[in-house]
Amino acid sequence: MPFPAPIDHAVDHLAAARWLRHTPTAAPWLHEEVARRMAARLPAIRLPVQRWAHWLPALGGGGREVAAHYPHAECVSAPPASNVQLVWANMLAHAAPDAPALLAAWHEALADGGFLMFSCLGPDTLLELRALYAALGWSPPAHAFTDMHDWGDALLEAGFADPVMDMERLTLTFTTPQRLLDELRGLGRNLHPARFAALRTPRWHGRLLTALDEHLRGEDSTLALTFEIIYGHAVKTAARDGHAIPLDEVRRVLRRAST
Repeated sequence: MPFPAPIDHAVDHLAAARWLRHTPTAAPWLHEEVARRMAARLPAIRLPVQRWAHWLPALGGGGREVAAHYPHAECVSAPPASNVQLVWANMLAHAAPDAPALLAAWHEALADGGFLMFSCLGPDTLLELRALYAALGWSPPAHAFTDMHDWGDALLEAGFADPVMDMERLTLTFTTPQRLLDELRGLGRNLHPARFAALRTPRWHGRLLTALDEHLRGEDSTLALTFEIIYGHAVKTAARDGHAIPLDEVRRVLRRAST
């Protein structure tokens, strides 16, 4: 059965692949904050972990938190990885050039009974910036991000059991338009296939700074941007004699982790 169309988000595949090969010296601040929040859910999941895969650690972050929770578990940088009890993939899926292939790789890396924890940006991310670009007649500042319900459906299609999805919205504030742009550049790139194809001029850059200052500055004098953060976890079910082993306990603890 094919993946639902919404999960195959439209991105420039070459640009997305180039971004995921990016190796910063440290993960962005927002990624580390999301990792901290995702790691806070680990105590509710009482599945043993002897070996875990940190998917693209330079971009995702969160390794310290997972290692602290599983101090005796071996960490493997991924891809590639195999036979692990946990795949940790923080703030990566929204930039995947091939989302179905990424989910399949996560599923393949897990041992039977292992679990996935991931986070990514949701569709309300940068809604203020999207509205500003549309009002000015510019092409979108970012590609469209997939809804959490579509991610849940895709996890099922990929063979995962009982996916649990939830989300929260964070508001980041900035003192200057240039500081806002610097932060966004550290978080990723505009992967929209219809993004402006040439280099922007200094004159356009100045116009953008002015527009940000005029339209995004609030009563507290800061510029605010919304980020929708999606969290998901799911299990790779074990099979015995061609039948799935019931995972009622796994289902219970995973749902408890989302509350």
